[in-house]
Amino acid sequence: MNLNKPIPTRFETERLLVRRYELADEQRLFNAARSSIAEIFEFLPWCHPDYAIEDSRAWLKSILPNWREGTAYSFGIFDPDSKELLGGCGINQIDEHPIGNLGYWMATAHTRQGIASEASRALAKFGIEHLGLQRIEIIMSVENPGSKAVAESVGATYEGRLRNRLMLHGRPHDAYLYSITPGDIGK
Repeated sequence: MNLNKPIPTRFETERLLVRRYELADEQRLFNAARSSIAEIFEFLPWCHPDYAIEDSRAWLKSILPNWREGTAYSFGIFDPDSKELLGGCGINQIDEHPIGNLGYWMATAHTRQGIASEASRALAKFGIEHLGLQRIEIIMSVENPGSKAVAESVGATYEGRLRNRLMLHGRPHDAYLYSITPGDIGK
C-alpha cells in the first residue's frame, strides 16, 4: 500500500456508486435494514427484529474511527441516480499479514440482481490496490446459499469447510471459506 496516497472513499462500477457511509445516511440505512430483517437476521444478527434508528446512528458513528485506525472500511452501495441505498459491503478484521474479511448484505428489494457481486468484485480490487491486502477472505454459514453464490460469482477460490467457525444466535455454524489474492484480480 502506498502510504503517501489517500485511500479513496468512493468508487463506481458499471451500475453502482459505492461510497463510505456518512452520518447523513442514517435514515437510508435504517429503512434498508428494517425492510430486510426477515431475510438478513438469520445470518447477520446486527439486523435484528428490534433494529432501531439508534442502531443505525451508533454504527455510522463507528465508521470514521475504524477507517482512521485501518481496522474496517465500510461502504454503502447506492444507485447513482436515485441515491437509494441498495445494501452495504466492507472489509474488516484486517490484520498484520495483511489479510482482511470481505462482507456484504443487500436490502431484500435488491437481491438476485448481481448488485452484491458487482460491488464486492470492485471492493476486492479496492482492498488489494489501496489497502495492500495480500489475501481477502469471504466466510459464510454453509446454510447461506445466497452469500455462497456471491463469493463464487466474484471469482473467489473455494478453500474449504470450516467446522463450527461461526456462532449465530447461540448456535455454531460450519462455514465456507473463499479467498481472493492479488493474482485473482482482473481475471
